[in-house]
Amino acid sequence: MTGLLRGVARTAVAAGTATAVANRVSRLQAGRWAHQEQSPSRGAASQTPPDAPVEDSVAAKIDQLKQLGDLRDRGLLTDAEFAEQKARLLAS
Repeated sequence: MTGLLRGVARTAVAAGTATAVANRVSRLQAGRWAHQEQSPSRGAASQTPPDAPVEDSVAAKIDQLKQLGDLRDRGLLTDAEFAEQKARLLAS
């Protein structure tokens, strides 16, 4: 039964990470498109997007780290699994 819970926990973490990354990419792309529509010159499109998506990304990562810590504290993830998932999350 513990193996099943661990598998479910891993899947939930992977799905949450994938969702957060997909949402971030969508927000960044939408911001770039909006910026290109507002800007008449092509040079403006190479500027960095607004800070809001980056702040949202950081908040999402913090939430996911809290969820990972909770899963580890409940015994659903080992310390090694926690470290692996944390490294993947922070690398994205």
